[in-house]
Amino acid sequence: QVHLVESGGGLVQPGGSLRLTCSASGRTFDPSFMAWFRQTPGNERDLVGAISWSTDSTYFAEDAKGRFTISKDNAKNTVYLHIVDLKPEDTAVYYCNGRIGANILYPWGQGTQVTVSS
Repeated sequence: QVHLVESGGGLVQPGGSLRLTCSASGRTFDPSFMAWFRQTPGNERDLVGAISWSTDSTYFAEDAKGRFTISKDNAKNTVYLHIVDLKPEDTAVYYCNGRIGANILYPWGQGTQVTVSS
């Protein structure tokens, strides 16, 4: 079974930046894409963007284009989400997961809280 651990969140002032990390472990880890999601209380988990595990191809939700980038280190089974010019509306718990089409591949991790506030 694959185990996902997200980290790197915290309290950041508007305009700041963060790099979130997703570390995966487990012998069956072999995703097509690794995706980042975010969730606010009372709302569904929304896709932020994803990266192909075999290439560096990425795609992003419309509201994540421009300020979010995704990178990876295949050797470490690790994916990163870089966010710049953070805004209060970016406040959420951020999760990662493997993805094929709209299907999630692995059990969810605990997520990492990002709070953007002055």
